[in-house]
Amino acid sequence: MPVPRPSKEFTFVAPNGSQTLLSSYKGKVVVIQFLATTCPHCQALSKVLNKLSGELGPGVQFIGVAFNEATPAMAEAYARSEAIRIPIAYAPHDTVISYLGFSVMERLTVPQMVIVDKKGIIRAESEPMGTEELSSEAYLRKFVTGLLKEK
Repeated sequence: MPVPRPSKEFTFVAPNGSQTLLSSYKGKVVVIQFLATTCPHCQALSKVLNKLSGELGPGVQFIGVAFNEATPAMAEAYARSEAIRIPIAYAPHDTVISYLGFSVMERLTVPQMVIVDKKGIIRAESEPMGTEELSSEAYLRKFVTGLLKEK
C-alpha cells in the first residue's frame, strides 16, 4: 500500500487483557513493531526500540505487537525474557495482515514495522519481505526525530 496514507484504526491487547486503540496515541509519533515471540531478529529490534524509547522522550510511543498466534502469556514472557520496557501487546494474525494491507497469500517476514506521525498518517512501513532500514537504530533515530520536529 502507498505511503504516506492515513492509518486505519487498529486495536491491540495488553497481556492483562486491556484493549488499546492506535488512535488513542494521536498527537504522538507511534512506532509499531509487529513481531513473532520466537524470532531472534524481533528480539534484537525490540532491544533497539527499548533504547530509542529512553532517548527520544514522551513525544513518541513505541509498541511491540506479537501476532504469531500469541497469547497474553506469550507477550508477557517475551517482554520479561528480553527485558523490554516498551509495551508488548498481541493481536490476531489476520487483524495484523489486514492492518498492514497485505494479502494472506503473501510471504511475510518479521519484524514488520509501521511508523505513524502525530496526525495519524503512516509515514513508513516495511515491505512484506522486510525493509532493512526500518530495523536500523541510526535510521529509526533520524526518521523519528524528524517526525517529532514536525508541527
